[in-house]
Amino acid sequence: MKEKVEEVLKDIRPALQADGGDIELVEVMDKVVKVRLKGACYGCPMSSFTLAMGVEATLKERIPEIERVEAVE
Repeated sequence: MKEKVEEVLKDIRPALQADGGDIELVEVMDKVVKVRLKGACYGCPMSSFTLAMGVEATLKERIPEIERVEAVE
């Protein structure tokens, strides 16, 4: 499943990079994806919205087995 997640993140990454941010896959375990927001995304007041409505929604849509996405530091 990790490879599938990486493929989806490749599609999401350009939108984050356009705003000076980025995303890194930390791990996939028990249907939970852990990511690290980087650059301008790290600490941004909108990062929780980006994570839930952008990253998590896209991953769940394309990989239905995923239950949730969590940000780690």
